[in-house]
Amino acid sequence: MAPSSGQAPLQLLVGLGNPGDKYAGTRHNVGFMALERLAASSGVAFRSQNKLHGLLAEVGQGDRRLRLLMPQTFMNDSGRSIRAALDWYGLEPAQMLVLVDDMDLALGRLRLRLSGGAGGHNGLRSTIAHLGGQEFPRLRIGIGAPAANPVERRQRTVGHVLGRFTPAEQPALDQVLEEVLAGIDCIQRLGFERAGNRLNGFIAPAAAKLGETPVA
Repeated sequence: MAPSSGQAPLQLLVGLGNPGDKYAGTRHNVGFMALERLAASSGVAFRSQNKLHGLLAEVGQGDRRLRLLMPQTFMNDSGRSIRAALDWYGLEPAQMLVLVDDMDLALGRLRLRLSGGAGGHNGLRSTIAHLGGQEFPRLRIGIGAPAANPVERRQRTVGHVLGRFTPAEQPALDQVLEEVLAGIDCIQRLGFERAGNRLNGFIAPAAAKLGETPVA
């Protein structure tokens, strides 16, 4: 079923992250985690595509076909892989969805936006630079901030985003990743606007047990 909103059909999912075992499972790689979960649930594997500077898998068929891209360029140069994929498949930026971690959202929350700035995220900054604009859909996946105090937050940012989720955070993370997959299905069936109504109102039930209110 085609989306009802007139939006170009979703054909490319991009998860942002850093390649290699050193970074696997870190907060900065939550975009990779979502695509890996989708590929595993569909029984497909990622393969290296040098021309795309990334790992690629495909799920679905016909108008439900999705290409899953995990850039292997490291976060700061993600846009190079994304630009190559769009050019290779002849797609417009509106036909992709970028899955990206966001410290400004608590773990347990999601935000779907059709455009916007980088918000201090180097992967989005690179994507905007390579695409020549910020008009592309992105799903921001909350990973929480390391501290409320701005000075302490800046000092701890690198360690936070390159750190791994704790055992206590894992139930909320699992619920979020399942909602991401459900949201992608909703985008395909009903379009970005309807999916946004669902995703932007989501709060992972397990997030309430982490000792903080999961608000934006």
